[in-house]
Amino acid sequence: MNRAIDLARQCPVVEGAFSVGAVIVADGLEIATGYSRETDPKIHAEESALDKLDPADPRLKRATIYSTLEPCSERATKTRVPCTDRILHAGISTVVIAWREPPTFVEDCVGVEKLEQQGVKVIELPEQADAAMSMNRHLDLS
Repeated sequence: MNRAIDLARQCPVVEGAFSVGAVIVADGLEIATGYSRETDPKIHAEESALDKLDPADPRLKRATIYSTLEPCSERATKTRVPCTDRILHAGISTVVIAWREPPTFVEDCVGVEKLEQQGVKVIELPEQADAAMSMNRHLDLS
């Protein structure tokens, strides 16, 4: 998670979006990373990391994705697939998050619930939440 938090600090800061970092690990090795707005203004961290891998990469089935924020369950840009759907499509079996998405932009994010309903193990690390939120303090995090 510390690596994901470091990546989140690299995000270009904007008023209308969270800064998030993501790391995909398989067989004890980092296989991809991403952060919000890494390659374009609308890309999410998980999306960026997954885009760096072949969707047929067999390591994805045994991978864990670490994300500083709960993966989105809906997107403002309807042409983009929500990160929870991307994770499910990739077959990643474990998701580790530092904090759940507050209602700042989405009234009721159900990323964790959606993942768990599909059999994905979700682990929350509340002891990492302050560090993961630190680069987002300019936003309303209530």
